[in-house]
Amino acid sequence: MDWGDYTPAVRRWEQVLGRGAPFPTQPGTHGRPVLAPAFVEWLQGLEPGWVTGLPLPRTALLRALGNGVVPQQAAHAVGLLLADLAVLLGAADTGACDERLRHGQEANAA
Repeated sequence: MDWGDYTPAVRRWEQVLGRGAPFPTQPGTHGRPVLAPAFVEWLQGLEPGWVTGLPLPRTALLRALGNGVVPQQAAHAVGLLLADLAVLLGAADTGACDERLRHGQEANAA
């Protein structure tokens, strides 16, 4: 598949995921190409079949993928929130933050 200007990005993502990119389109019911849910699943870094393995029509799969959270983005967001929490708690490191959370102490940002 010729990805044109996107070839470097596609190849990098293939390296990160350890698997090739699926074909981006599939034949639609009207005979023209439509976006393939498996490609969207791959773009989001999800395991094959994580969403596309569900017994749903193509449009429902795309809706689910569109409303989902990209795991890498979620991990980054949680890391940022934990860092903010550590600052709020006055923790020198996240280990101290984890210790306070285990004892039920809360941060009050207000």
